[in-house]
Amino acid sequence: MTSKTTARLQLLAAALLFSTGGAAIKAAQFDGWQIASFRSGVAALALWLMTAAAGRGTALRASRATLGPTLLVGVGYAACLTLFVLANRLTTAANTIFLQSTAPLYLLVLSPWLLKEPVRRQDLKFMLAVGAGLALFFVGVDQPAATAPDPERGNLLALGSGLCWALAVGGLRWLSSHPERGSPALAVVLGNLIAFLAALPMALPVGFHSLSDWAIIVYLGVFQIALAYIFVTSAIRHIPALEASVILLLEPVLNPVWAWVVQRETPGAWALLGGAIILGATTYKSWSESRVAAPVT
Repeated sequence: MTSKTTARLQLLAAALLFSTGGAAIKAAQFDGWQIASFRSGVAALALWLMTAAAGRGTALRASRATLGPTLLVGVGYAACLTLFVLANRLTTAANTIFLQSTAPLYLLVLSPWLLKEPVRRQDLKFMLAVGAGLALFFVGVDQPAATAPDPERGNLLALGSGLCWALAVGGLRWLSSHPERGSPALAVVLGNLIAFLAALPMALPVGFHSLSDWAIIVYLGVFQIALAYIFVTSAIRHIPALEASVILLLEPVLNPVWAWVVQRETPGAWALLGGAIILGATTYKSWSESRVAAPVT
């Protein structure tokens, strides 16, 4: 099996694992703060062990000079992780993942300041398309349901998760391009650790929970976060950015499917249309940029 074939399978596995987050978060009989805390606590430990076992222990070391920037990126990632869980407990899995998928819009707005990358004319069309898709989530208000008891508040938290994900992605890109300033791998571990500690006071007391509930927490931390992240970081070195981004789009496509299969949760028509526009615009942007970046032979 070639390295590219292995990488594609790893990305597929990562997308599948990522996509189960919404259904699994809704299935656990914990409140949102407890899931956010315990999931990230397990993930931090699992990521540390997996990275060390893969012989990448140096990626988890930091000096005094690099610890500050790494921690700052970790805080943004921690906020994204926490808001994603809280949003999933209040609105549909589809709304949560589609609204988080607006992160590229925020990245474009923040790029001139954060990454010193100017906004181009063609980027404005993408921003308008994503903005139109985003507006559709608020055209009609979803009715509260057992798995989505407060859709309006959940949608706002999901928007916040998208913004924090954009900050985290921008920060991780910044660290990757300036290794002397910090470690992306350590930022991900610290982000999970920060999410665990920050949410812990609201997660206590825990009370009694079944073995199956704890098994869901372990699954979310070890597989849905840690193993999926390891797959992505291993595969991304062998696959072009466009192909990788298209494969990973399976996550927002499949996320509502698992919620429907497990919880029979049905998102609203406007949300589905808005999500389709956002995903379509993101795919087209990745494709068009890959054509511009491709060398002429």
